[in-house]
Amino acid sequence: MRRPFALLLAAILLGALAAPAAYAADGDGGSDGFTIEDPRITESSGLAASRQHPGIFWTHNDSDDGPYLYAVDGATGRTVATLTLKGIGSPRDVEAISIGPDNRIYVGDIGDNLGGKWPYVWIYELPEPKQLKDATVRATQYIVKYSDGPRDAESLVVHPKTGRVYIVDKNEDGGHLYEGPATLSPSGSNVFRPVATVDLWATDAAFSPDGRQLAVRGYLGGILYDFDGGELRKVGRLDVPLQRQGESVTYSADGSKLLYGSEGVQSEVVAEDAPGSDGSGGLGGGGNGSASQGGSGGAGGSGTGDGDGVKYGALAVAVVCAALFGVRRLFRRS
Repeated sequence: MRRPFALLLAAILLGALAAPAAYAADGDGGSDGFTIEDPRITESSGLAASRQHPGIFWTHNDSDDGPYLYAVDGATGRTVATLTLKGIGSPRDVEAISIGPDNRIYVGDIGDNLGGKWPYVWIYELPEPKQLKDATVRATQYIVKYSDGPRDAESLVVHPKTGRVYIVDKNEDGGHLYEGPATLSPSGSNVFRPVATVDLWATDAAFSPDGRQLAVRGYLGGILYDFDGGELRKVGRLDVPLQRQGESVTYSADGSKLLYGSEGVQSEVVAEDAPGSDGSGGLGGGGNGSASQGGSGGAGGSGTGDGDGVKYGALAVAVVCAALFGVRRLFRRS
């Protein structure tokens, strides 16, 4: 995956600004976050909460690690099953994972390190095993093309009710939500078409369990949208935690939490209350809500503890971003 100069510098600065203690995991089935303990998982780039196995989260490495998926126990952070996919070619740049109806797992081999040079990318579909153990599972491979040409992407979501697949492309200036065919075909190409604008440099996205909302995250923030048949309506900003390289997001199986993942050895998965869930305080008022409207996060609540850490961290990020974009402009002029 491309990491421009500004992003690399941001990662260094954010690593110094972030306070690890503010996001300590309590190990309660993943609902309070957890640390991925498996030393094989060094670039966790996608995250999906299992509905069939509550408390289990599926993840995978970035790029060409191989055809492997890992089932991680949110209570301990340990891998309880490793799946090896067969019936597909060699993965190229795996960036996302999502679970659709009937416990079908979809894997997005949709990254493009060449900045939009590959004429097609792939999606793999497989059944989620009923028993969690190491296994080799046959997957179906789909060829994906975009109606407006090749592009880089890291976000793939499957609607939990309709099973329709969507992709959000990765563009520093904001991208689009691309809608796939009603049913993917293993023969020929599946053309994805832009249906809505996404105002974010997106690294992952997730549907709420009822399919009515879409959470999109980036490196330095996130946006919550209402979703209606491919149409998006911006609800508010998500209070995305400061992470070394924020790459993934998923709703918990019950929809009460949003869990944010990052790349790196023993990377932390941070849990935040999902907007509108019990105890979240709704949007833009009362308590430590995970999304906010207008210009300030958590408006209307006094905010204590970790919430204050996030707010002060967000202020620091704003200062860092302003400096970064100034540096980028200087480099472009030179």
